[in-house]
Amino acid sequence: MGAERTTPRIDPDTSKGWFRRLLPMIVARRAAFTVVLVTGLVGLALQVSVPMVLRQAVDRSLGDLDGSAAFADLERHAILLVVMASASFGLRFTYRYLLFGTACRIETDLRDAVYQHLTRLSFSFYDRVAAGEVISRANSDIRSIQLLLAFGPLAGLSAVSFFMAFGFMLSIHVPLTLVTVSTMPFVFVLGQKLRDQVFPLSWVTQGRMAEVAMVVDENVNGTRVVKSFAAEFDQIALLARAADRLRWSATALIEARARFNPMIEALPRLGMALVLLYGGHLAIDGQVGVGSLLAFSGYVTMIAMPFRMFGFVLIQAQRAAASSMRIYEILDEEPAIVDRPGAREPAAVSPELGRVEFRSVVFSYPTADPEHEGDPRPVLDGFDLVIEPGETVAIVGRTGCGKSTVARLLPRFYDVTSGAVLVDGIDVRDRRLDGLRRTVSQVPDESFLFSERLHDNVAFGQPDASRPDVEAAARIARADEFIVGLADGYDEVVGERGYSLSGGQRQRIALARTILTDPRVLILDDATSAIDVQTEEDIHRGLVDLMADRTTIVIAHRLSSISLADRVVLMEGGRVVADGTHADLLATDPRYAAILTQSDGVDVDATRSTD
Repeated sequence: MGAERTTPRIDPDTSKGWFRRLLPMIVARRAAFTVVLVTGLVGLALQVSVPMVLRQAVDRSLGDLDGSAAFADLERHAILLVVMASASFGLRFTYRYLLFGTACRIETDLRDAVYQHLTRLSFSFYDRVAAGEVISRANSDIRSIQLLLAFGPLAGLSAVSFFMAFGFMLSIHVPLTLVTVSTMPFVFVLGQKLRDQVFPLSWVTQGRMAEVAMVVDENVNGTRVVKSFAAEFDQIALLARAADRLRWSATALIEARARFNPMIEALPRLGMALVLLYGGHLAIDGQVGVGSLLAFSGYVTMIAMPFRMFGFVLIQAQRAAASSMRIYEILDEEPAIVDRPGAREPAAVSPELGRVEFRSVVFSYPTADPEHEGDPRPVLDGFDLVIEPGETVAIVGRTGCGKSTVARLLPRFYDVTSGAVLVDGIDVRDRRLDGLRRTVSQVPDESFLFSERLHDNVAFGQPDASRPDVEAAARIARADEFIVGLADGYDEVVGERGYSLSGGQRQRIALARTILTDPRVLILDDATSAIDVQTEEDIHRGLVDLMADRTTIVIAHRLSSISLADRVVLMEGGRVVADGTHADLLATDPRYAAILTQSDGVDVDATRSTD
């Protein structure tokens, strides 16, 4: 396995504010931000100096200089302004390019951190959180943070330009400066009111965007179910209701912005009007020069810019705050299944390799409602079973008796409520997860394929497997016979979830995928339920040699699958109620015969006579 890419992490201290928790990711890019800061400040200094140069040029040309001297002075100032503009352009280009690029890199780091954490979370998390909700948080919510990181520093530099301009203005004329900034306190008050309204609306809007994404995701993935029940109209109505709720919150957010943003932007313009009125009187009275008034006009534009950005950045900050909380809910989720300290693997040579044991296992699935934790009836209740190395055991029982749960506990997808599960003589909770799951491999009844080549689907557990090895596994699973008939053979790209193949074909690919990993403990969870009887018999003949040297658990409904087993275990009520060979159970336990009759339409009398 390749080394996991090192990704900066958020601060795990949940008592800190959302931005302080994000700081480690920002600090990891401090070199780029340092260059942004230096180039930005130098560029701003040049930009803010332009009105002063312009003031000097105008006042000198209108002063005591004669015509030729005034022209030469203007020429020197014009060249200086061109040089300053060129330098300012280069610096502004540099810091904007680096700033937006760094914001995108932090977005990538955050997305990587979320995805890596999602891969570590346990099945219990995905049992209670919808896929659309997760996708929304990993995409649109992270994007909101990226936008703030891109435009927030620009707003900060604009604020610096405000104070620089304010200082230059004070050096020219203090009363005129105070008139210019007289409207700014009102801008601050309006900004506070905007923030108080935008944050809760941003939280609600992000959540409703996730709700819409969830409906779309479920309908795309479940389109065959929707169409088979002619439920398109109902699902469109469901999406319309979700979209209407999103429209309401988004409209309320827009209304808040529309109410305050125009006033926030208009107030600095009112300040400009006051400058022209008061400054004009001062210029007429000769208290300030024309160049000074021209410089003030330029500075009014500069000090207005931060306030124009203020409303946008404030709204984006509230959206980012709401989005970060939703992202942190995922990152703060602790995996339920992790390696214990001192987790170990069995010796390479051990008489217990491949041995499976369940000791008084009690298990209940975690509930999505914490208030009712512990209330559900256990799925397994005192389950005891020992399977010796190399033995094949079929587990039979009515639907809901816990057969598939047994298969999920072995590779430790869940932890037992009480009791213990042992593989190779070691409690699965004391083993490393990666080693355990290489030892125990499962072919589930629902076969999931990736939208990749068939070769890659078969080699999913062994990405470096050669084509001959992939073909050998496919032949055992009887998948080779239909793969070679496809236009591109093993290079054929299957559709999403493998729906371009039949159910039986998908099951054969899933079986070949597991065969290629060569596990010591093989679990076949109704793995051939969608395959016709003749093909199933062919697969079973191929599996006989494969199962000879490994422990195999067959969770079965069909008699043809049960026939693979050395012995059969009958489950009822989450525990073993009978154990023996197929013939013994058929002769002695009427419950076993009844299950076979109901699940496979078996003629029990004929089966007895054959046995």
